[in-house]
Amino acid sequence: MKVLVVEDDAISREVVAHVLTSAGYEVVTASDGNEALQAIDTIGHCQLVISDRDMPGMNGIELCRELRARNTRGYVYFIMLTKLDQPKDKIEGFAAGADDYITKPFNSAELLMRVNTGRRIIALETRDMAIFMMAKLAESRDPETGEHLERVRNFAKTLAHHMYERHPRRQGLDRLFVDLIYDTSPLHDIGKVAIPDRVLLKPGKLTAEEFEIMKRHTLEGAKTIQAALEAYPNARFLQMAWEIAISHHEKFDGTGYPYGLSGEQIPLSARIVAVADVYDAVTSKRVYKDAFPHEAARSIIIDGSAHHFDPDVVDAFLESESEFQSIRSRFTDAPVEGYSSLVNDPTADPMNSIALPANSM
Repeated sequence: MKVLVVEDDAISREVVAHVLTSAGYEVVTASDGNEALQAIDTIGHCQLVISDRDMPGMNGIELCRELRARNTRGYVYFIMLTKLDQPKDKIEGFAAGADDYITKPFNSAELLMRVNTGRRIIALETRDMAIFMMAKLAESRDPETGEHLERVRNFAKTLAHHMYERHPRRQGLDRLFVDLIYDTSPLHDIGKVAIPDRVLLKPGKLTAEEFEIMKRHTLEGAKTIQAALEAYPNARFLQMAWEIAISHHEKFDGTGYPYGLSGEQIPLSARIVAVADVYDAVTSKRVYKDAFPHEAARSIIIDGSAHHFDPDVVDAFLESESEFQSIRSRFTDAPVEGYSSLVNDPTADPMNSIALPANSM
């Protein structure tokens, strides 16, 4: 990450630069706000700025306001560095758009900690953007998805929240898990971008051979995310996205695909998304079927408990039915017109015991 250090005192400027360079950051320095803006124009976007508050020429407050007024490529995390520690001084800095405030003389460890916090926040923006772009790419291949991704992510978060409330000490199930499943579940069908149009957009029933091609979207999706995971192995959101992409068609009794996993061999995130995805497929209108009512979807999910679905997830669904109905109402699709369905026959999936379209399962 590139960090711009703006400080009129040469010694302080070098100290800050040394702390950050030693921690692996790329550092650019400037002696006042005007020089900082020139540096940004030269080097391009700078994600994090540490600026002294009081400098000759353009001071830190003015620099911060100028950066906030600019249409930058991404968010600029701004840390104000100052000798002034009165509440009114901090309020003025925050009002100008500063994200954090460090009082001189500063502790090197604290400075690094605050910069690392800024880096994590910037990474969240990058993560959310990447997820959104990949999800929209997959969605663009299917003209019928509409609000499908919004509903599935809200269904999945609702299920995860209820499971967390009931089993707060369950391994791996925490508040971060609940947030991450909302963020990553839209990537469940990212692998469809690799499925040929002749299969993905076929207006009739898939042949057995074509269905085998369709099933590859789980492996292709996992492959796409794996490339990012290898570069960022500690990124928990990528790990969850990979689990969901590859396993959301596995079934609790081992009859799903691609690997026939069963029970807790299937990642919890994928078991949750399986219920969310099926509920949405059942209750959504398509050109080949009307939307089934909530009661019908409820019966299908109950019947699939311990076969298709994890019983614990089914219990969470039964506890949150009213929330599911509310989400269903809030994200309503526009009518689908002039498009032949991907799979017109609702029994097209030979591995699907609940008789739903292969491509919606």
